[in-house]
Amino acid sequence: MSQIEPADSNRSTVHASFVIERTYDAAPEAVFGAWADPAAKAQWFGPPNKPEGSYTLDFREGGREHLAIGLPDDGGVYTFDALCQDIVAGKRIIYTYDMHRDSARISVSVAAVELEARGTGTHLTLTEHGVYLDGLDNPAEREHGTNVLMDTLGAYVDSGGASA
Repeated sequence: MSQIEPADSNRSTVHASFVIERTYDAAPEAVFGAWADPAAKAQWFGPPNKPEGSYTLDFREGGREHLAIGLPDDGGVYTFDALCQDIVAGKRIIYTYDMHRDSARISVSVAAVELEARGTGTHLTLTEHGVYLDGLDNPAEREHGTNVLMDTLGAYVDSGGASA
């Protein structure tokens, strides 16, 4: 049984949305595959030197994704826990996720990844709506981190790391 904590004046919420767009030199099936294949996604999602076993992906509607990493600069352990809500192969991925630093939930978000063929490449649009909690996370840092991930995804698919 969980217990609800009493009201605390240090509790706060910040709501924010952002949209990130990228065009990659890879077919939509290859970009989608980089999200859908656990081995492929482990190559570009999160820090490059993740500890073994820190990342899992069950890519299907209702499936879960988990990443836990310690950051040396602040000593905290950050976790990303996602639930796949909607998947249309080669076109769309919608997921909800929460982030924790140690035991504190720092945000809850919904994200949509949309893929569209552009010539021989793919135009990706990622739209995220987040609620950032108690001053423990903020929209600018999340958008920056997501931009870095989309750049890393681009380098992965553009180099042929993903195949259709």
